[in-house]
Amino acid sequence: MRRSMRRWLRIASLLPTLLAAGTALAAPPPSKAPAPTPPMGWNSWDAYGFTIDEADFKANAGVLATLKPYGWTYAVVDEGWYMADPFGKSLAERQYLLDGNGLLVPVPARFPSAAGGQGFKPLADWLHAQGLKFGLHIVRGIPKQAVERNTPVAGSSFHAADAADTADTCPWDDGNYGVRDSAAGQAYYDSMMAQYARWGLDFLKVDCIADHPYKVSEIRQISSAIAKTGRPIVLSLSPGPTNLSHADEISRYGQMWRITNDVWDGWTFPHDKPTDGFPYGLRDLFDVLPGWAPHAKHGRWPDADMLPIGALEPHPGWGDPRTSRLTADEQRTQVTLWAIARSPLILGANLTKLDEATRALITNRAVIQVDQTATESHPVTDLPAGFENARVWLATGAKGQRYLALFNLDDKPSTLAASWGKLGLAGGNLTAHDLWTGKALPAADSLNVTLPAHGSALYEVK
Repeated sequence: MRRSMRRWLRIASLLPTLLAAGTALAAPPPSKAPAPTPPMGWNSWDAYGFTIDEADFKANAGVLATLKPYGWTYAVVDEGWYMADPFGKSLAERQYLLDGNGLLVPVPARFPSAAGGQGFKPLADWLHAQGLKFGLHIVRGIPKQAVERNTPVAGSSFHAADAADTADTCPWDDGNYGVRDSAAGQAYYDSMMAQYARWGLDFLKVDCIADHPYKVSEIRQISSAIAKTGRPIVLSLSPGPTNLSHADEISRYGQMWRITNDVWDGWTFPHDKPTDGFPYGLRDLFDVLPGWAPHAKHGRWPDADMLPIGALEPHPGWGDPRTSRLTADEQRTQVTLWAIARSPLILGANLTKLDEATRALITNRAVIQVDQTATESHPVTDLPAGFENARVWLATGAKGQRYLALFNLDDKPSTLAASWGKLGLAGGNLTAHDLWTGKALPAADSLNVTLPAHGSALYEVK
């Protein structure tokens, strides 16, 4: 008995050290799974780049609130909220704003409610009052300015220089150093997530972490820090293409992770950076999503990136201000593919300029239901003759519904005809309900449909 008691006292005395070292003594998970279904919402990057401010954010969130009945919930402030000058050409010109503990804080000139050290709490409170959830984007790491000043790490005896890995920087963002896989590094992320939880954060997108480079130590640290807050915060990891070999590992820590680099508004693009595929076009996703289909499951969602539809202005994160260059058929195809593959649905448009065609595209309850309630989906292989430039996906609904999506990848219209059995369904006479048009097809033993160039169709089949 005494020996057991001594052993227990020894373990108890080591507990703070073990926790500080970030060992396997994990914090209990949040009481509620943060993303039981693929997250749906809006992100500022595609329309505003670095430049989003409080007035524009609230204006977009106001429109998003009208879309909440369809499932659109998260409003995410993307990169740059801590920059005094988001148009600055260098790190010095952009002028990051930090608090005394080396944590980035919103610039009051751009986010007036943050004045007086309140951070994003007033804005998050306002958003929650609209029935929406609040999200932020960060680049992994610790600001270089914090390291230069060697600021203290809140809640610990460490300083920024203890936490920083100055040999590690993001290849495409010069603002931060990496964070050491150490007790000091964990303490820094713990302090960051504790502040975000106090602000009322519901969604955190972390960049330069899922690929080029893949930084599993920082993914693990951030996930652990979130768990310690007790707040259900969705962890979104970016950019891709996340390597499929990391699927099991990354899904232990994140609720969604990017399987592509940035997807923009085109069918295909010349790749300026062949090693990472930037920028991805819609056509690329037909080759990427099949491999990730088995890894989409309750609470864990391979992320095909935002939907660059509608108005991409006034300062899009890439390219000139514009209306999406995807055709109407391509935009429907993108939403259909994201839905049947059960990807998160994150809008990129300037919602204050939402046109009726885009609104109709994102308020189709039947299509959204496929994304939100399907329990399994996969591409159909061994398609019959005539489907060389086509793709077919099947999904199973929560109540056993069968969903069938067909895609024409050709640059011209195509007629696709096959028996139900050749499309991966049971034979015999079946009926099909078109989820986009609402029209019902009469019972038949096969399907015959003509799709426009880059077009698609989505059916519930009975």
